[in-house]
Amino acid sequence: MVVLFSAGFARADAIVVTRAMNATTVMEIFIEDEEIRVELEAGVRDLPAFAGLLPDQIRARIGLEPEPLEPRLARFFSQEFVILADGAPLSGSVVSFETRRRVPRDEITGEPVTADDDEGEPVVFVVLSYRLVGRPEVLTFRPPTAGGDFPTATIGFITYHRGLPVMDFRCLGSEETLDLDWADPWFSKYRDRNLWRQYDSPLNVFLYVEPYEIRVEIVTRPVDIQTWSDVGVEGRSTIPVEIQEDVKQRAADFLAENLNLTVDGEAVVPQPDRVNFLNRTLRTSTVITPPRELDASSATLGVIFLEPMTGYPEEAAVTWELFPERVERIPAAATDEAGPLRFFLQRDDNVPWWQNFLKNPTLPTMVEVRPPPSLVLRAGVWLSWIVLVAAVFMLLRAAASAKRGDASRASIAFFAAVVVVTAAGGWLATRSVAVDEARAAEITTALLHNVYRAFDYRDEELIYDTLAHSVTGELLTETYLETRRGLELASQGGARAKVQSIEMSEVAVERSREAFIARCTWSVAAAVGHWGHIHQRVNQYVADLTVEPVDGDWKITGMELIEEQRL
Repeated sequence: MVVLFSAGFARADAIVVTRAMNATTVMEIFIEDEEIRVELEAGVRDLPAFAGLLPDQIRARIGLEPEPLEPRLARFFSQEFVILADGAPLSGSVVSFETRRRVPRDEITGEPVTADDDEGEPVVFVVLSYRLVGRPEVLTFRPPTAGGDFPTATIGFITYHRGLPVMDFRCLGSEETLDLDWADPWFSKYRDRNLWRQYDSPLNVFLYVEPYEIRVEIVTRPVDIQTWSDVGVEGRSTIPVEIQEDVKQRAADFLAENLNLTVDGEAVVPQPDRVNFLNRTLRTSTVITPPRELDASSATLGVIFLEPMTGYPEEAAVTWELFPERVERIPAAATDEAGPLRFFLQRDDNVPWWQNFLKNPTLPTMVEVRPPPSLVLRAGVWLSWIVLVAAVFMLLRAAASAKRGDASRASIAFFAAVVVVTAAGGWLATRSVAVDEARAAEITTALLHNVYRAFDYRDEELIYDTLAHSVTGELLTETYLETRRGLELASQGGARAKVQSIEMSEVAVERSREAFIARCTWSVAAAVGHWGHIHQRVNQYVADLTVEPVDGDWKITGMELIEEQRL
């Protein structure tokens, strides 16, 4: 019937937005085994801070005198932008230098986004390399200060250790020190708490409570599970594609054995629903597809367990016993339609819980569709008009007889009253069986509402049976398959979005008899919460719907989709 939704909009909860990626200078620092690579994008206003790197023609444009390249590069790496390894300055070199347009970045994550070639201000792009000898425990970064107390450039930066971001985009406003963990770069961390990652724990627990299901979603690293149970990543620096399915299955089995969920005080055993490797950013978490080789330290799994429900319980709780050795607290949340209740789990306070404080919970319900006129009602319409014709005939005869003196005024009044009553009844009966635009809008809106609401249920057979009340014929199977496919978010591993609202904005009836064809314009808003994010979508559709009476009910028997667009 309708393929709901294309690519989804998603937002993360409680994001700290710094706009550091919009700074005049943007710097990305990559710490690898043998070198530190710095990719520097400097705007015109900050060029004097990096004058030691600039060729003479650019130096002349900003009012600087020519100077031999070798001494000013030596001064730059030793005095102007300095990286210390265990307290000793590193020697650096320029790998490449070019002028180009600034790379636009996502305002939350700082990730590059596509743009036209002529967009963005002119910048100087420089790649620097600092050679490493051995594996230092501490790195210190000193931005250019021209001998003062504050940087002479406005720098937004991010740091990666062996490919893993150890921070989110932040501003480099002073000298900063980074403690490196070469065995597990996840634990490499700046000493300044303002530079810590928002997702600072490698493990999260989320409890979602909805009318038809309870979900427990766990975000974890296979390398952490490996410390408790063999999932096949021992001693590996990467997780190749060919073993990823086995890793996922072993991890899910272990978590299932150690998941303690209670609902209304009774222990339940939720079933594994999905397990996927995730790409997590501040904006969203998405399934990695197609699969690719993953770094073992940063590879992250999202594992979902599902317990079907028939309504809201009174309470639910997870008792969490798994704490990686170096993790002191685990972020968690219990979420219902009112939003998340956040927890930080610790070994002596390890139960994320939910209680039903909802005063007026939204329970998905079907809309009653007024049935088409019955055969008796339609026959009554014809009968009323036949009686009206007969009454008019008798009224005319009575009037003629009255002129001849053969009938009284009372008989004329009687037949006149019969004509009025019959005409009014016939008019009302005709109105009750006619399908005008207002009634067509009411019928189609109700039918579409019930189509989408059928997918609130989790049992597939119940979904299909509920759809059969609104759709019939070959269209029933097509509607079931296409709507289900459209509600499933490929980027979320098949998670099914739940429809929040259906709004009919226009209905134009093209033909109206017992059946009718209506050109409808409607929009659908849906959302799904997963892994601490809310993914939302709004789509608008224009379609011709054929609606007919079938076995005493209005049903959609045909559909031609004309237009579909994201709003």
